[in-house]
Amino acid sequence: MAEFYAYTDGACSGNPGPGGWGALLQAKDGGTVVKERELKGGEAETTNNRMELLAAISALETLGRPTSITIVTDSAYVKNGVTGWIHGWKRNGWKTAAKKPVKNVDLWQRIDEAQKRHDVTWEWVKGHAGHPENERADELARAGMAPFKKGAT
Repeated sequence: MAEFYAYTDGACSGNPGPGGWGALLQAKDGGTVVKERELKGGEAETTNNRMELLAAISALETLGRPTSITIVTDSAYVKNGVTGWIHGWKRNGWKTAAKKPVKNVDLWQRIDEAQKRHDVTWEWVKGHAGHPENERADELARAGMAPFKKGAT
């Protein structure tokens, strides 16, 4: 039986500035990739954190049916947020422990909704450390950002 993975990454040129996100979805059977799909996108004015979130959201929203999937991210913000902080934010009406509005609440609510229909395991990997799939997700994020950078044609 195939195992499903999504390797996600975000990139930003300036923070805020033009940004991109990328996701590499893979189905593996016995560790061998049997199917893969690349996703990417970007925005003209955004932040790195928003792009990291959009990469994971896009991977989850692309899945056509409930799936058991491991999402691998190099963003501690995404992993810690979705596995820990989000529970308190929801209890507090989307406010932080300091009673301030949660930044990027629109995307946190979207990721919360997107993962409900799936069995998601979240993994963190060190970015820019030679992890092949993470490097590919980074390339996709940069490609997603490219049309929004100054001088892009």
